[in-house]
Amino acid sequence: MTLPPSLLDRSVTDPDVKATYAVDESVGAIAPDTFEVVRARDLGDVVDVLTHAQATGTPVVPQGARSGLAGGSVALRGGIVLSLAGLTDITELDPVEATAVVQPGVLNADLKAAAAAEGLFYPPDPASSAFCTIGGNVATNAGGLCCVKYGVTADYVRGLQVVLAGGEVIRTGRRTAKGVAGLDLTGLFVGSEGTLGVVTEVVVKLVPAPDPALTALATFGSLSAASDAIVALRRERHRPSLLELLDDVSIAAVQAVSDFGFPGDCAAVLIVSADRPGHTGEDIARYAGLLEAAGATEVAVADDAQESDALLAGRRALHHGLVAKGTHFIEDVCVPVQRLTELITAGHEIAARTGVEISMSGHGGDGNLHPSFFYDPADEASRHRAEEAFGELVAVTLSMGGTITGEHGVGSLKARWLPDEVGAASLERQRAVKALFDPRGILNPGRVYWS
Repeated sequence: MTLPPSLLDRSVTDPDVKATYAVDESVGAIAPDTFEVVRARDLGDVVDVLTHAQATGTPVVPQGARSGLAGGSVALRGGIVLSLAGLTDITELDPVEATAVVQPGVLNADLKAAAAAEGLFYPPDPASSAFCTIGGNVATNAGGLCCVKYGVTADYVRGLQVVLAGGEVIRTGRRTAKGVAGLDLTGLFVGSEGTLGVVTEVVVKLVPAPDPALTALATFGSLSAASDAIVALRRERHRPSLLELLDDVSIAAVQAVSDFGFPGDCAAVLIVSADRPGHTGEDIARYAGLLEAAGATEVAVADDAQESDALLAGRRALHHGLVAKGTHFIEDVCVPVQRLTELITAGHEIAARTGVEISMSGHGGDGNLHPSFFYDPADEASRHRAEEAFGELVAVTLSMGGTITGEHGVGSLKARWLPDEVGAASLERQRAVKALFDPRGILNPGRVYWS
């Protein structure tokens, strides 16, 4: 494949540098033998790439920080990787309208910092906030730790600028607080994983900054007691800003890294935070009472931000603990909150039956777990067993009225299960929408509904 002269000065020719754009963080991602990389500098570059791609039938993979876990941004053989990581401007931040206009390469953490400087808050907070991009967040409708109170990316996107296959530039949505003119095309693009168009600008809603959070940590001797606590906290009029759950496998992994004070016979840990302006102290005290009433064996409550950080340290060490434990892939499923601990139990039963070690932790407040499946990287059969175990967990998740992905996206790794969740008729309609925006099928082919 040859790029036109107009794109050559934006392309990557060094083989070692090009290789860094080949894969994302998904398990089993393999670099193709031939592909091109174009690093966009502005809107015109994106238009040029998609104009060329449409004319030549060349597949295009939009790419941000390459931190995705579902295989949605892996380079395709003979295709173009279109990197948007260089589009990093926050072009507008309006404290009166409480909005910001940002390019897709802006880091989530940088948008948070810019909003905070104006006394505002951008709530979506993936664990990868320090390095994931707003464009990637929009592509997967990312969530994070604070979804229990604040929701996901889609709740904060008011409008988009999008380049379609062939180079046409469109705008969707609005900048105003209200607006019901026409269909919600913005909502259609959020979560579409680069299969309908390439987002080049995002209008986001901001909210007033909360107070510094206070945190409580509770240990439980049983999953049923932890479930009762989650339900009680979900029924709160003033909902927690964070409600995380660690199962026993995760607790052991964290304790193996350092002593965070978790007891060895602990079945579950819940970590809860409050950030309501002017009421954090009373709210966290009330949450602690609910945790005790549900049957917590021990509850620790922070008096200040420093103590809150200490109570959160074990949760923050989870990723490091799982990495230290061994090779694994991390997944993303979501069920109704009242069935969360039932899903955890099912995961443990699958682990016992298959011999695949599985940790079952995640965002307890919204039913979104990130189970990790451990395998021997030197044994292909071991990895296959882990993947089959995840397939079993997917079946259980769907039987509970859940979804195959809460925030990581479908990508290529979960496309096989999409028909099971949405049904054949819905899938055909989604493919028809894809064809409307991308008639030649050049945008991220092989991902989501094109399995």
